[in-house]
Amino acid sequence: MAWGKKKGGGRKEPLFGLPAALADLRLTVADRIPNAEDKPKKSAKSPAKRKGENSGDEPPRERKAQASRSGAKRRSKSRGGFSLGRLVYWGAVLGLWGAIAVVGVVVWVGAHLPPIQSLEIPKRPPTIQIVGIDGSMLAQRGEMAGANVSLKDLPPYLPKAFIAIEDRRFYSHFGIDPVGILRALVTNVLHRGVSQGGSTLTQQLAKNLFLTQERTMARKLQEAELAIWLERKHSKNEILELYLNRVYFGSGAYGVEAAAQRYFGKSAKNVTVAEAAMLAGLVKSPSRLAPNRNPEGAEARAQIVLTAMADAKFIAEAQAKASIGHPSYNVKPVGAGTVNYVADWIGEVLDDLVGQIDQSITVETTIDPKLQSVAEAAIIDELAAKSVKFNVSQGALVAMTPDGAVRAMVGGRNYADSQYNRAVTAKRQPGSSFKPFVYLTALEAGLTPDTVRQDAPIEVKGWKPENYTHEYFGAVTLTQALAMSLNMVAIRLGLEVGPKNVVRTAHRLGISSKLEPNASIALGTSEVSVVELVGAYAPFANGGFGVAPHVVRRIKTLDGKLLYMRQADEHNQVIEPRMVGMMNTMMRETLISGTAKKAEIPGWPAAGKTGTSQDYRDAWFIGYTANLVTGVWLGNDDNSPTKKATGGGLPVEVWSRFMRTAHEGVPVANLPSSPGGWGLSNLAQAASQVSPPTAAAPAPVANGGYRPPPTRANVRPEPAAGLDGWLMDRLFGGNR
Repeated sequence: MAWGKKKGGGRKEPLFGLPAALADLRLTVADRIPNAEDKPKKSAKSPAKRKGENSGDEPPRERKAQASRSGAKRRSKSRGGFSLGRLVYWGAVLGLWGAIAVVGVVVWVGAHLPPIQSLEIPKRPPTIQIVGIDGSMLAQRGEMAGANVSLKDLPPYLPKAFIAIEDRRFYSHFGIDPVGILRALVTNVLHRGVSQGGSTLTQQLAKNLFLTQERTMARKLQEAELAIWLERKHSKNEILELYLNRVYFGSGAYGVEAAAQRYFGKSAKNVTVAEAAMLAGLVKSPSRLAPNRNPEGAEARAQIVLTAMADAKFIAEAQAKASIGHPSYNVKPVGAGTVNYVADWIGEVLDDLVGQIDQSITVETTIDPKLQSVAEAAIIDELAAKSVKFNVSQGALVAMTPDGAVRAMVGGRNYADSQYNRAVTAKRQPGSSFKPFVYLTALEAGLTPDTVRQDAPIEVKGWKPENYTHEYFGAVTLTQALAMSLNMVAIRLGLEVGPKNVVRTAHRLGISSKLEPNASIALGTSEVSVVELVGAYAPFANGGFGVAPHVVRRIKTLDGKLLYMRQADEHNQVIEPRMVGMMNTMMRETLISGTAKKAEIPGWPAAGKTGTSQDYRDAWFIGYTANLVTGVWLGNDDNSPTKKATGGGLPVEVWSRFMRTAHEGVPVANLPSSPGGWGLSNLAQAASQVSPPTAAAPAPVANGGYRPPPTRANVRPEPAAGLDGWLMDRLFGGNR
């Protein structure tokens, strides 16, 4: 039906069909395609508008609205189609370039791969010959009594132990395990560090066969590509067999057969479930977890492997619990003699010095075979004679030159019984042998060896330490306090200079272990190793220069090619020469009138400090001349108390026996002294011996005079801190 009516009258006949559909169709000028000439002027109204105004046709507003809606729909469809098409297009472009990039990386990595040789027969491990400073053979490593073993000849739980702890999805991945990589990535993100790796057994084999140990993205990509190549060339069982025969287990053992012979004295075909778990646990860190050096760490790691095996259903829960509860580890090392402690230590540092060893080498060391024999005899004989009396089962000795070259090292009483290196690996409380770092900090803060401090009871936040003899001497000089190892003075000095400053001093001189900066640090309550403590004493013997204890001089191939040569240390002054002289004067008194009076080297000026830890668990003596710095430790592996073994007893006897022999025929040399003194009286003359407070033996004072020994009634509080406080007390104070 039309909106308008015709002006003329007359009858209008109805229309049907197509005519009816076209009856209302009207074309206007607006429906025409305009030419340039037909464009209406802006000021004139178009005929369509005029007609619309005078006719009864469709209202213009309604038509405009419909046109706007239809145009909007067309534009919307056009935009939607355009966006989707563009998305598909750019997705295809990016995908293509991504594929090209991946192919390019694969080609680049493949072009930089090392030459691939025969994989089926791994090379035997190289021989490592260790010689002394005189060229004589000390030990030999690398030629283990093991050969390649077939997978079918091994007990089934042995390879399963490696799969359980290293690559649970070994039989389902294609050389790279995306699930494992994702799991490791999530774990590392959650722990904010690298706590888990995603490498498969195949990747580890590829690294061991062809690649270096460097940690770079290029090496990881090469490792991944080689792993895929190995999976295509070999079956899973062949890869597992290659892996078990090539992996490194520490102590020079390559492959499960060599490791089983090395650690358990049996073939890999005969290891127990517990021993198989220990072998599998070594792969993570063979040097650190080797059971002959770290039995506790190896056992703890083996328990983790047993739990993983039970979780993977490789062994029954009951079998795992039985192995964890009653381990049957029977570690039987090859060889004997304490020089093997040196050889093991060298084995741990070789990788850092020359990397992966693929040929036989000779390692020239700083060890003096004669001194090594003397050190071994001193430890073994002393323990054989007095270990029962004092309940002491183990000992360790380290002797080095003032520049850090180790001349002798004994890591235990008997290498055949225990390969745990108590000179390098073990950490124990040094007791009073740590006090020189406290006194050096005090000297650097302005005090002198003549400075007087009170030896009197003290309480620190409920802690009430005591002197070893439970006696107190009142006012004493720092030299007397150090020589007599008076705990109260050491604690007062530590609090006076600050425990954090004491820790900084110890670290500056060479202590690398973590030290707790609290009041008890002055009594040596933080644990250190023998080798680092001896190295930290070396600056007192060499004029104040820091050293790095070392044992390797040169490494060569058997045909003479030089692989490594140690460079001389930089002369890093860690103690001022003036302070070195003061400390040497003070520590000489320890051997003259103090706790180490038994220590004696005829004709040689020597200094040092004894140490006894709480409940007599550890006995130490670190002493030195201008020729050698030697430290001795005696105690028990289980940290049980001794029968009152002190640093001034057995350790001094071992030290004296060794040092007397070591200095025979050596020209005498003086210890470094203070240039020009330190401005007060010469302690060699002014400081007298401090005797226990008895009626017959009065206690001395710094100026050489005597007064009645102090008692609880006349012990005065400590004067104000520092040299100024001492001077004020002397000038204006009362009787002391």
